[in-house]
Amino acid sequence: MERIAELEAERLAELEAYLLATGLKDYTLTAEEQQALEDFENLKFEKFNVIDVFDVKNTRNILSKDIVENSGTTPYLCASAENNAVSSYISYDQKQLDKGNCVFIGGKTFVVTYQEKDFYSNDSHNLVLYLKDEKYKSKLNQLYLATCINKSLGHKYSWGDSISNRKIQTDKVSLPTQNAQPNYAIMETFISAIQKLVIKEVVLYADRKIAATKTIVKKA
Repeated sequence: MERIAELEAERLAELEAYLLATGLKDYTLTAEEQQALEDFENLKFEKFNVIDVFDVKNTRNILSKDIVENSGTTPYLCASAENNAVSSYISYDQKQLDKGNCVFIGGKTFVVTYQEKDFYSNDSHNLVLYLKDEKYKSKLNQLYLATCINKSLGHKYSWGDSISNRKIQTDKVSLPTQNAQPNYAIMETFISAIQKLVIKEVVLYADRKIAATKTIVKKA
């Protein structure tokens, strides 16, 4: 039991450090975030050509038989719905890297994710979407955009009728707007609010467990 308590304390310390490092320890909604949640149902959405919003490219192609699993620190994507499409972390020829900070679409599975870091891809049918407006290429914005792509196109594509670079050229994505332009500010604020709501229970749980651990240590 003592060893279990030690392990739990270690994990809680790691969680606490992570929350502090990422700024997620503060889960209090700002006035803007609260307003974004209240306004969500009344947002105006308009359709945009995907290729007007994003630069669309096919990924490179690295077959699973050519990699060594868990050989490095770079994500190897397989378009699975699990683990944000990451199959393993590998070491490989850096010339085969695809740039991160993008929306990634599994070409055969239509799994849509945001990829923060540079990565390797298992199939050249996979697509990467790079936001054209550089000043709005934040993680939060692209998490919202990934959801918009999934909602706008998910009904259209399946394993038997997969997406492709050719097909997406005529596709449209529905986005919240202001003055007939994508409202990136509201996207970012909304995702920030959702992130805080999700993390709130984690923070409160960690705080309770840490307080309980400190009490036990004092009594020992």
